[in-house]
Amino acid sequence: MADIATADPPAPRKSSKLPLLIGLVLAVAGGGGGFFAVTSGFLDGADSAAHEAPSVPDMPDVIFLEVEPILVTLSPGSQVRQLRFRSQIEVVTAHADQVRTLMPRIIDVMNSYLRALEPADFEDPQVLPRLRSQLLRRIQVVTGQGRVENLLVMEFVLN
Repeated sequence: MADIATADPPAPRKSSKLPLLIGLVLAVAGGGGGFFAVTSGFLDGADSAAHEAPSVPDMPDVIFLEVEPILVTLSPGSQVRQLRFRSQIEVVTAHADQVRTLMPRIIDVMNSYLRALEPADFEDPQVLPRLRSQLLRRIQVVTGQGRVENLLVMEFVLN
């Protein structure tokens, strides 16, 4: 019975390093083969689009018209007392003279909208994109579809 207690447990089998060595050799061979294929131009057919100059579209046929700066006094009781707003209108060049003729109406529409805003409207973080889209829509109604492409806000200062 004493023989059973003193017997050593069987030693664990030592794992082979052959799979690790094979994996390392294949990784180095694959990396070297890939490097050679790319640098020698072997894969040039698949990469030919990257070497060609990309086609650049023509610039749009537009002109930017300056809108007179607008100074709006906000309602009493707010911390912000004035809004200084300056913008430009992106106009299709063929319609630039027509839009210039309508500039007094455009300024009137912009002035009316800006004066109707409440001080709480300026606390919204999305005030500028919303304001820009609302003004652009009103300008497009005054000028007609297809004449004004965009409204660029050049200055938006709350004092």
